[in-house]
Formats: sequence, C-alpha cells, structure tokens
Amino acid sequence: MTQETPDPRTDAALIALRRILRATEHYERDLAQAVRLTPAKLRVLQILSGREGHHATPTQLASQMGVSQATVTALVDQLDKLGMTLRQRSVTDRRQLHVILTDAGAEALRSAPDALQQQFVTGFRALHDWEQAMLVASLERVAAMLNAQGIDASPVLTLGDIGRGHS
Repeated sequence: MTQETPDPRTDAALIALRRILRATEHYERDLAQAVRLTPAKLRVLQILSGREGHHATPTQLASQMGVSQATVTALVDQLDKLGMTLRQRSVTDRRQLHVILTDAGAEALRSAPDALQQQFVTGFRALHDWEQAMLVASLERVAAMLNAQGIDASPVLTLGDIGRGHS
C-alpha cells in the first residue's frame, strides 16, 4: 500500500465537511435540550405555524417537506404525544384529517434556537445567482463523490433518518 502525500486542499475540504457535520450535530443537541425536538419535528411546527389557521393535511406536510406520508405520520405521532400537535377531522370533509398546531407547539417554536437551515437559507439567499449555482453544483459534486446522490433526503439539516423516534 502506497502512502499518499498530504494535500492541503483535500485536508481543507475534509475539515469543512467535518465542521458542517459537527454544526448539524451541535444544533440537534441544542434543539433537543431546549424543546425536546428534532429538526424535522421543528420543521413540521414551522410549516403549521406559517399556514392560515395553523393546520395542514398530512399530504400537504409531506409535499412541503419533500418526504413520504409515512414519515410525516411518524413525526406527527411523536408531536401528538408531546402535545404539540393534534389531529382533527375536517368539518367540511370527514375523510380529510388536519394536523393542528397546539399552544404547546407554538410555545416550543418560540423557545427553539434559530434553525440551522434558516441560517443557511439567509446566507444562501444573500449570494449572487452565479454564487448560488456554483455552490449547488459543488455540493452536488461532493454528494456524488461520497456516492450519496441516490440517498433520499429532504431540505432539513439533520443527521440520520428524519422520522426517527427519539427527541
């Protein structure tokens, strides 16, 4: 086995990737300690909070989050147990179910640290169009280099499965 000569750029890239992973890890820990939530559960609450009437169907949540209906069901089950959401049948169409933000869910949103992905969105939107395109292309290339292009992912910065049960 031959030993490769260290490359400062490779090391810098790996350090940057590690910093991103660590920032995600730290945010998840802070969020769990502050309000007993994962980033995905927080995202459900944010979506509900932003909708008129503070409710949505599971299908609407799944579509907006870019995840399966089964994942949304698991997340809402966990939020229901925490008292942050509740499910209610539609008054106009009994076949339709609504997920509703509760007062406890709204309070958790107020108490939660700023979402890491919101910090990213703010910084990303401040970039010029060409910088955004270059960054997206670079990140897609990194994903391909890590053989991660086929991994199902939603736009929620979190480690692991977003529907996982722990808070």
